[in-house]
Amino acid sequence: MPSTELTSAFLKIHIMHKFDEYHPPIVVAEIGCNHMGDMSIARDLVDLAASAKAQYAKFQKRHPRELLTQEQYNSPHPYQPFSFGETYGAHREFLEFTTEQHQELMDYCQKVGIGYSTSVWDSTSAREIIGLNPDYIKVPSACNNHYEMLEILRDSYQGDVHVSFGMTTRKEEKQFVNFFAENQNAHRLVLYACTSGYPVRFEDANLLEITRLNDSFGDQVRAIGFSGHHLGIAIDQAAFTLGATWIERHFTKDRTWKGTDHAASLEPGGLQKLVRDLTATFKALHYKPVEILEVEKAQRDKLKYRKL
Repeated sequence: MPSTELTSAFLKIHIMHKFDEYHPPIVVAEIGCNHMGDMSIARDLVDLAASAKAQYAKFQKRHPRELLTQEQYNSPHPYQPFSFGETYGAHREFLEFTTEQHQELMDYCQKVGIGYSTSVWDSTSAREIIGLNPDYIKVPSACNNHYEMLEILRDSYQGDVHVSFGMTTRKEEKQFVNFFAENQNAHRLVLYACTSGYPVRFEDANLLEITRLNDSFGDQVRAIGFSGHHLGIAIDQAAFTLGATWIERHFTKDRTWKGTDHAASLEPGGLQKLVRDLTATFKALHYKPVEILEVEKAQRDKLKYRKL
């Protein structure tokens, strides 16, 4: 059988046996650092994400002097037009919010009716965000082998831990899940299929990684997600259909703004359409409850062939 037919057959069996019941999609508006260090822009983005009916607005937290080597800190930004400081360290410091500002954002999210979360990139940031006790904390692809930080999240935090598996080997994936399973905490994990590029070509999105993660870890973890850095919203529907309950997309007010993430982000209209289309897809993903639906009866009486 040709490989394309094998893939088609595999997907049919996989979907029939693993996804007989779909859960509603959860959309995360990844604001990250697209606020450009401005709290008013951050609140605007929260408002827009809530208006689009996303379930979470997510930010990032770093301590640049802890995260970066001295050489990295003092080096120039690799692409100067996007830099907010004379050095890469100064650039990163400019984009950082304090713990108190993150508390303000968390309170603001609650006020407008959207969940708050953040990615943490170092041990100090992990401890600080744990103190806020959000629903979940995200581990970015770049830090899923930072075991000092992971131990803090595993042992000092009770909420769910989400992780992206971009630029990650399968051995590293297993090590990550096993680390949380050591003291029965794997059930708090949400694993995201991800390709670490900005933006990502469709042929590099590799959506079947979602089914692989489900097959490998689905019986151990909370859920599987998809963190997309592609353009548009077409393939997110496929990601959901393949089993990604959590759909995370970078979000901005203007894709032409200064910064590395804006080009791979959705603007408000795109996020609104993404939520709309995922909701429609969820509504459609069911078997017929009866052989002939009520809506079909009149058409059956009118159109169904009858032998004269």
